[in-house]
Amino acid sequence: MKYRAEIDGLRALAVLPVILFHAGFEWISGGFVGVDVFFVISGYLITTIIISEMAEGKFSIVNFYERRARRILPALFFVMLACLPFAWLWLNPHDLSDFGISLFAVSTFSSNILFFMEGGYFGTAAELKPLLHTWSLAIEEQYYILFPIFLMLTWRLGIKWILILLSIAFFASLGYAQLRVYDYPSATFFLLPTRGWELLVGVFAAFYLKFNTHLKSHFVNQSLSLLGFGMIVYSITVFDKTTPFPSLYALVPTIGTALLILCAVPKTFIHKLLSIKFIVGIGLISYSAYLWHQPLLAFARHRFFGEISESILIALCLTSLVMAWFSWRYIERPFRNREQIDRRSIFIFSGCLPIIFIILGLSIDHKSGFSGRYPEKVQPYLTMDFEGLNALNFECHLAYDEYILKNCVFGAQSISPDFALIGDSHAGSIHHQMAPVFSELNKSFLLYAKNGCPPSLGIEGTIHHQRNCPLFNMNVIDDLSEKKITTVVLFSRLTFYLEKDGFLNSYGVREDKNFQHFVVGSSAPIEDQFNEKIESMRAFIKELRRQDIRVLLVEPIPEMGWHIPNQKIHSLKFNKPMRPLPKSDFEEGTQKIFTRFVEPFVVDDGFEVVSTSDIFCSEDSCFGEREGDLLYFDDDHPSISASQKIVERIIKFL
Repeated sequence: MKYRAEIDGLRALAVLPVILFHAGFEWISGGFVGVDVFFVISGYLITTIIISEMAEGKFSIVNFYERRARRILPALFFVMLACLPFAWLWLNPHDLSDFGISLFAVSTFSSNILFFMEGGYFGTAAELKPLLHTWSLAIEEQYYILFPIFLMLTWRLGIKWILILLSIAFFASLGYAQLRVYDYPSATFFLLPTRGWELLVGVFAAFYLKFNTHLKSHFVNQSLSLLGFGMIVYSITVFDKTTPFPSLYALVPTIGTALLILCAVPKTFIHKLLSIKFIVGIGLISYSAYLWHQPLLAFARHRFFGEISESILIALCLTSLVMAWFSWRYIERPFRNREQIDRRSIFIFSGCLPIIFIILGLSIDHKSGFSGRYPEKVQPYLTMDFEGLNALNFECHLAYDEYILKNCVFGAQSISPDFALIGDSHAGSIHHQMAPVFSELNKSFLLYAKNGCPPSLGIEGTIHHQRNCPLFNMNVIDDLSEKKITTVVLFSRLTFYLEKDGFLNSYGVREDKNFQHFVVGSSAPIEDQFNEKIESMRAFIKELRRQDIRVLLVEPIPEMGWHIPNQKIHSLKFNKPMRPLPKSDFEEGTQKIFTRFVEPFVVDDGFEVVSTSDIFCSEDSCFGEREGDLLYFDDDHPSISASQKIVERIIKFL
């Protein structure tokens, strides 16, 4: 295959935006599309090699896998080895256990499946995973396994039938991605069936150039290559975390990449640009740069707990390029040289190292991240999140598509309940502190808690575990009437469902996709639905008041934006004070929306607000810890200590 310097330049155009995006620079909001550019390049290069050798009757699948092993595995395993000491030093047991599982997944070419099961690509937790980026390698490895076998089985049918079958696969994959991207965004993002069409864009480019020459018209090549370059740049700068991906939107960077492959021929401006020696140099080390950047950024975030300046982020990005040159020069090049390392050695290496990583990863997970590494003073904070989750009482806490109520009574069991606690997981997190207090008062209450469910008769979640909220809430209304409940305590992450500007995450970046996941069943665009959502929530309270049920609405607690027990562990390990949240952030977001939400009810004697802000905030700041007690068991749910204080406020009203 003839070397094309502009393809290495295109690799540079792909890898740099990915690095800058993962570093958190907002001006590169669509940098994640660099992976899509890589997919098209891989589809083109691999297909060109295979069909050229098949046309000459020289294709050997053993030779193919040998080349892939030489290209991918040595640098990957080197980076995985380099991660181990930092994972041991800086990851808490839960994160180290997750890291162990990721070692297993990377070694079995299944990390895309693992990260799909663990959650989305754009969340705060994802930024802390050192091997998150290997999901795209898993996609390519799965493609490398399946695609040569497909061509071997269909080659005798002829090029026409191969292209027909590939076209069917292309439209099926793209159509399935478009169909599922809204309901199942994580699966659509990470899995091969919804990513395969992007590789096929490169496959079609390879087939075209194999049996046709480049276009002869300089004007057409110049125009189409400029268009392709513009499509990629547009995607990188305009797309963001809220863009449904990979859907029809992904056609923009992938078709743009195909146009560059087909039309960025010598004498065009884009060919000259992508062939600049410096840009080609970055392209040559792009694979190693891709491997290094995510571990460097993730471990730095663990070490500094998100308090990373822009200058440090820039330094980390540059360091990833330096490390990339090192591993390209001393790892990639030697292993790709058959004179230095023969086939037998590369296959032994490729077989033994994954087994070692699999055993190591499973051992780390089996030992639950070796919590014994930490001194005794840290131990109580290592399990706070699990204790908090256990307190949710999942026997009574609805999740997923459930909406059929469970008759969950707490407090004095011999007394028929007059009260009800309604809400999402925030309500679930305080019921365990309400129960003993109600027992002492010889009273009982019903719990109606559904995860990620707004108190509304019209707002529906768009992802699977937030569905059926209106059905759930209508059932609650009917049940309250049937059981003659006189007082309702309503506690939920209220403004989470309404805050269009999002909340600050651990690294000072706003997470705003939650607003997109909750919609009112109307034709109004999502961004215009704020008023409809707020009215739908008010309608729920109005229905309670229509039944003459007294409503105690607990004020939403501050959204800290970072995992408080982990911050405490970091504080103790590195002798640093806990970082507060400026109260102005809380007031400008949560309080502003909440005040607007309750305006119509302030003249209603049967509606009262239970204030909680002084539990978490002073005059200037909000805290994750006060008087030696942590106030959260994760990033937003109140701890046992904070729940007790909230319950004390509620009881005063009762």
